[in-house]
Formats: sequence, C-alpha cells, structure tokens
Amino acid sequence: MSARAWAGFFAMSTIWGVPYLFIKVAVDDGVPPAFLAWSRVVLGAAVLLFLAWRAGTLRSLRGRGRWLAMFAVFEIAVPFPLIAAGEQHVDSSVAAIIIAAAPLIVAVLALRFDASERVSGRRLVGLLIGLGGVVALVGIDIAGSTDELLGAGAILVAAAGYAAGPMVLNRTLADADPRATMGASLAIAAVLLTPFAAAAPPATAPSGEAIGALLVLGLVCTAAAFVIYSGLIAEIGPGRALVITYVAPVVAVALGVTVLGERPGAGAIAGLLLIIAGSWLSTDGRLPPGPSAAVAAILRRRRRGAAVPASEPGGQPSSTTIRITTTTTKMPTNAGTIGFWRHQNSGLARSRV
Repeated sequence: MSARAWAGFFAMSTIWGVPYLFIKVAVDDGVPPAFLAWSRVVLGAAVLLFLAWRAGTLRSLRGRGRWLAMFAVFEIAVPFPLIAAGEQHVDSSVAAIIIAAAPLIVAVLALRFDASERVSGRRLVGLLIGLGGVVALVGIDIAGSTDELLGAGAILVAAAGYAAGPMVLNRTLADADPRATMGASLAIAAVLLTPFAAAAPPATAPSGEAIGALLVLGLVCTAAAFVIYSGLIAEIGPGRALVITYVAPVVAVALGVTVLGERPGAGAIAGLLLIIAGSWLSTDGRLPPGPSAAVAAILRRRRRGAAVPASEPGGQPSSTTIRITTTTTKMPTNAGTIGFWRHQNSGLARSRV
C-alpha cells in the first residue's frame, strides 16, 4: 500500500475503534438502539449533504439511486442498530472483536461476487490468523450465556453487512464524490430507520454523557469516518480496507479497559496479538513507510536527476536538465494532508478529505 493509504488505514483503525465505547455509554444510559442509530445517521447526513451541496457534487449521483439504497441498507441501516442492540448484552470490546470477522466474510462473498477480491497465499493466511484471534478473544467469554450469544449474533449479522457494503461501493459508487455518496446513503438510512426510532424513543431525556456520545458518533465516527473510508476503498479495495476491523478491536479493548473498566483475560491478550499479525499479513505484509523511507526516496530521486547530463556546450545548464531536476525534487504542496487517489473514466483524480 502507498503511504497515503497507510495514513488512511491507521486513521480509520483509530476512528472505528472509538464508536463501541460511545455506543456502550449511550445504550447503558437508556438510549434505544434504533434511536441511537437514527440520531448518528441524521447528524452525519446533514453534515455531508451540506458539504456536497457546497461543493456542487450532488449531481454525480444521478442514476445511482438503486446502488445508494443497497449500500445504505448493508452498511448503515442494518449494522448500526444491530451493533447497539448487541452492546446491550456484551462489552464494547467484544462487539469490536466480533466485527473483526468482516474481512473473512468478504473473502466468502468474493467467491461468488467479486473475483478481484478473492484471497490466496499470504492474504489468506493473514485472514485466518486474524479470525483465530477473534476466536481466542470471544469464544470462551460469551459461551454459556444466552443473552450474550444473542447479542453476539446480532453483531455478527452487522459484520456481514459491513462486508457486503464496501463491495457495492467499490463496484458501483467509487467514482462518485465521497461526500455526496456517503451523505445520500446516510439520508436514505435515516429515512429507513425513522419508523423504528419513532416507535421506541428514549423513555427519559438522555444525560449529558449520552448526548455527547451521540454527537461524537454522528460527527466523527459517521460523517468524517465514512468519507475517509470511501477513499480508502477506492485505493486499496474493500478486502484490504476491511482489515481495519482487525486493528480497531485493539483500540476498542484499550478504551474498554481504561474508560469502562472491562477486564479482558489472558486469551484476549493472545487474541489481540493474532489480530495484529493477521492484519499485517492481510495488507501484503508491509510496514508503513516512515520518515527514513521518505528521505531515502528523495535521495534516490536526486541521484536519478544527477545522472542526466548537467550542461550543454558552453557550461550552461540545459532546459531539459532544469525540467527534470525540478520535477524530481519538488515536494508536493499538500504534504501532511490525508487524501486518496481514485480512478475515473477520464484518468486519475484526487479526492481530498
């Protein structure tokens, strides 16, 4: 993966390790799962549709209503309330760990729907190792409790939705503006969830903690995260992008321990190590490029530039040499920002978030 893809990968691994904590805070405060899902979806849709309208990109969605609705169902309308319902019975860290099964479900779905995402070799080994980590983390903890098993089952269905959604996005919507795509999908999901939210509103006014949790879920974990995620899918594909769900449990477990007082056992520690190893292998087994790699790349470019004849007769630098040197040493003006390359019919264009 490129440095830009690694930056998006680690950003999303952190952002999507956070929601389980805030979902747990909200449901423990008495916010019903459907109302919680509807609240975060409405907030995210409002922000992204406004940004897409300001940018004039909503027109890129013409003729895509069927695919937007399918993506909204798989990725938002089904998983969001199911995860919240599941967290009424299991810990936040357990919920994040079960969601880590999504990349393996992608591999199963790819056998029928997407040959480009079929896994083999090192990636397959990584996915299986990661799944072994999931089993080590949750297999013993939830066994023997009917409520916990039902909660885990609901979250596993949500994981299947998270596996199918990116495949729809990658095949039918990847060339559209991500703000417009995600804003419209969230709006569709909000409409679908409205009857369920209206049928089961909170019995009492949510506390300040619960309101804060809903705001974080809507603005950060939904609006911002979905735009970054869509760009990541466009660059590295849904299978590799979903490996985020192997890293996010590490964040979720850490937050569960430090904030909520959850106590994972020795099996959880072993599982986390397996998940990290599986994630690394599933993303081609490459370490993210650090500062030393960036410096080495710059030096290589300069050496290549120096290999070109430096002057014309008379000692004056040639115009060709000047153009080559400038091209090979100029640093990008947007260094330090997060952006993603995505293919369009007219060529390669950049989408910045």
